[in-house]
Amino acid sequence: MDPLPHSHRPETFRHATVRHLVWLCTAPQLLESAITFRPLDYLTPDHWQTLARWDRDARERPELLHAPPPNRLGYYFERLYQVLLGDLLGWDILLKNLQIREHGKTLGELDFVVRNPVANRIEHHEIAIKYYLGVPNGSGQPMWFGPNARDRLDLKTERLLKHQSRRTEEPATLRILANYGITGPLPPRIFMPGYLFYPKRHAEPLPCPATTSVDHLRGHWQYHRDVLDSDVAGCVPLNKPHWIGPWRQKDTPNPDSVQVALQRCAECSIPQLFARLTPDHDYDAWIEAERFFVLPDGWPGNCEWPHTSP
Repeated sequence: MDPLPHSHRPETFRHATVRHLVWLCTAPQLLESAITFRPLDYLTPDHWQTLARWDRDARERPELLHAPPPNRLGYYFERLYQVLLGDLLGWDILLKNLQIREHGKTLGELDFVVRNPVANRIEHHEIAIKYYLGVPNGSGQPMWFGPNARDRLDLKTERLLKHQSRRTEEPATLRILANYGITGPLPPRIFMPGYLFYPKRHAEPLPCPATTSVDHLRGHWQYHRDVLDSDVAGCVPLNKPHWIGPWRQKDTPNPDSVQVALQRCAECSIPQLFARLTPDHDYDAWIEAERFFVLPDGWPGNCEWPHTSP
């Protein structure tokens, strides 16, 4: 992907929800496929002017950007995607979170059914935001686990391509769509931005997954037992829903918050995401330079994580 103009980079936007929305527009995909949806293919200079105006003036922002972000990252991501399609691009969102039920049983759900005016067609969009950590396994091909290790990149990719994106081919879905005057099957699109995290002190660099673009966003990870003071200097913990990056703040990083997060990782076996900040004098702010996970020492074996994965 070509480098973004400076004015289009997420970290240049001051308001958090607008910055997160810009990140959705610009982040590389973790799943590179023929049906991957890339917002940059549709954004015009007018759209960037709109984003800049939303950043400057709260009165100009869509209503959904005024609501406090929910703690559930998936809900917040879905809200931002709705703003991206409906308020920024101006596409008609025909259906959202449509439950596919038959004989009292839920068979699945369609995330978004939208009218794409550029292609002049109705599309089915499946979306996910994901964070995966590479674990060497001796075979030459690492395994990619989510912070909750029950989530895996290969399984999610297969499910998106072979099941979720093909739901409008199923008879039950076709019958429900017909109730809304929509004739299927619908062309599917997949939108899955996110990050891959590589082990910090592994001797050999891990290969990129075959289904992921080489320009993907990346960080590193390490176990709690291996963390040095220098590893977390100038850092802040990132809490959901602010895993959507990049982080930006006015104040100098507080080392006490880092120690609290590290203690939580050790005592509660909960992976912790951190951002290393650097001062940006042009913006009078501290801006994320890199991000990394600190993991409980038993991970991925102790994958019973009490929080819902993204």
